[in-house]
Amino acid sequence: MELTLYRTYFEGGTNGTLFCSDKFLCHTIELIWKQNKRNISCIPEGRYEIVTRYSSYFKHHLWIKNVPQRSLILLHPANNALKELQGCIAPVTYLGGLGKGLQSRNAMQKLTSIVHQAIDQKEKIFITIKSHHHEFSRKI
Repeated sequence: MELTLYRTYFEGGTNGTLFCSDKFLCHTIELIWKQNKRNISCIPEGRYEIVTRYSSYFKHHLWIKNVPQRSLILLHPANNALKELQGCIAPVTYLGGLGKGLQSRNAMQKLTSIVHQAIDQKEKIFITIKSHHHEFSRKI
């Protein structure tokens, strides 16, 4: 399964839109880009493998593997990038501002459900993160 995250970078946070095979899934929020610095920056654009993960804190969530110079980058619920993220990506149902969203748990549940269905079909999961561009904005 291929996921694509289109990011828009702002001074107050990074907002994105997540698609699965050109079908809209949800929005995302992240920290601003600060040269991939640990705990204060979103991760570099690129293609990464995603696997499922469970912790007592986040419950069922997703792990973005092999991020250069970073470890344990997750897709997990959060509604405020600055207060709740340290480089991870949070799916949100609605964008509420720069690096802010609403109903993150609902968006996370939708995303993990789709990922689990693909895993049940023995598919590997990948995410490609890229910058939002003008051609894309005309399609919406």
